[in-house]
Amino acid sequence: MTEAPAEITKANPIWGTGRRKTAVARVRLLPGKGKLLINKREVDDYFSQERDRQSARSPLVATNQLKAYDIFVNAKGGGPTGQAEAVKLGIARALRKADPSLEPTLRGARLLTRDPRMVERKKYGQKGARKRFQFSKR
Repeated sequence: MTEAPAEITKANPIWGTGRRKTAVARVRLLPGKGKLLINKREVDDYFSQERDRQSARSPLVATNQLKAYDIFVNAKGGGPTGQAEAVKLGIARALRKADPSLEPTLRGARLLTRDPRMVERKKYGQKGARKRFQFSKR
């Protein structure tokens, strides 16, 4: 059930939401020249690690859409890697909405799959989620 791509304008952008661990990224996609801003900063300024920059750009690289859209992201929560992964999922979802013909490419590159792994909670009577206090027989 794929819907026809809607007209993308400044007043009617394409939105995509990405999540990873506790990080959430709200992605706004507009036709443009390839600008990628995360929290009003360039992606190269926002992420210090090269792997995070590559991760955030990976849906655009996989679909060859680097210069087709201006992307504005509001990311919060988690750490840099979690935010980069959330941005990746949000951009992939927005691209799929903008052009449904890109879905097989995005799915083939595993860019539309949300990573379900979350931090395991600490249990009572234990030092952490798995670690226990030292056991003494006597």
